[in-house]
Amino acid sequence: MTLPSNSTTCVLCGSQLVKNGRHRSGTQRWRCKSCGASAVRRRPDVTRREQLRRFVVWLTGKQTQAEIDGTRTGRSFRRDTAWCWDIQPYREPAETIHHAVLVDGVWIGSWCLLIAINDKGDLLAWQWCGRETTAAWTALLEQVPAPGVIVSDGGSGLPSALRACWPETKHQRRIFHLQMNTTRHLTRNPRTAAPPHRRTAAGKALRELVMNLSNIDDEDAAIAWQLQLEQWWQTFGHLTRERTMFRNGQWGFTHDRLRKAWLLIRKVTRDEVLFTWITYGNPRTTSPLEGGYNSPIRELLRRHRGMSEVHRRRAIEWLLTLRQIPLEQALTLTLTPAPAPEPNQHDQEDQAEDIGRPSLYDTGLDATEGLWERTGWAGRG
Repeated sequence: MTLPSNSTTCVLCGSQLVKNGRHRSGTQRWRCKSCGASAVRRRPDVTRREQLRRFVVWLTGKQTQAEIDGTRTGRSFRRDTAWCWDIQPYREPAETIHHAVLVDGVWIGSWCLLIAINDKGDLLAWQWCGRETTAAWTALLEQVPAPGVIVSDGGSGLPSALRACWPETKHQRRIFHLQMNTTRHLTRNPRTAAPPHRRTAAGKALRELVMNLSNIDDEDAAIAWQLQLEQWWQTFGHLTRERTMFRNGQWGFTHDRLRKAWLLIRKVTRDEVLFTWITYGNPRTTSPLEGGYNSPIRELLRRHRGMSEVHRRRAIEWLLTLRQIPLEQALTLTLTPAPAPEPNQHDQEDQAEDIGRPSLYDTGLDATEGLWERTGWAGRG
């Protein structure tokens, strides 16, 4: 941040100033030898920078307001830094192409925060949204150059955004998330249907097959797993197509939970998003994102519990910003005013043509609106 140079002349008479000791706070005092005026120089820019720095340290750290302010209640700190809530931190744009990008979403109240990092754990971009839609994922992916591989938990809307933004990027589905979704459909103790026992074994065999994905570590094991999945389909596949008439007279699938689990597994295998990491050497989980970003976000919200949703979003934005750049650099970029946009040539021509013309819509007053004192017969009292 470029600071203005100190003035060495008196603002009253214009004479030269000389040093005159220091204020009790340590600030240099100056005195005019001609008129005797004495004062300290005010630097609002330096004051605002220091207030913002203390605000960010409190917001992202573990100290209380009273500890930072040196008082018993921290009231002065809250009064001096109230304006800091309106400051949005600056984000460094991602320009480097990475081998793998990990994406995930975390819910903050009624908002969802989408985060993207590289395979080394460096933050690349984030995006606020109401829910995980194609538009939200597209807004996130457009901030990052297309990598070789993307790792995700298969959130809704992401496949469509990938086809639109990164058509050449390979996709790796998070295996742990697939296992959790399968367990949600089949439960930990699957019971597909009543006897015969063969029907009960279908759900257990399918869940065990999915849980074994964690033990696959090479291409041969992946091929063997897919052969076992095909064998399961040959044995139990007919159960996913059976229908039953229920008491309300409507037909439905007899083993609906088993069918949902099977359709989920069949989709990820057909999309070839399970074993991308074997071919390209990318991570197969988003654990670095969960432990490195989602967990600190939850810890931050726990320390500052009770904040409004707007303040929670601002706190998280500052936390993520400091993961990209140091504090002093973040303050400099945030407080530096953006350059004013250059006027368009067509706008200048339109403004020149409008000079002298009556305004169609304006905030000014006009005599035709009847706001002035009227004369003549209508104006007599």
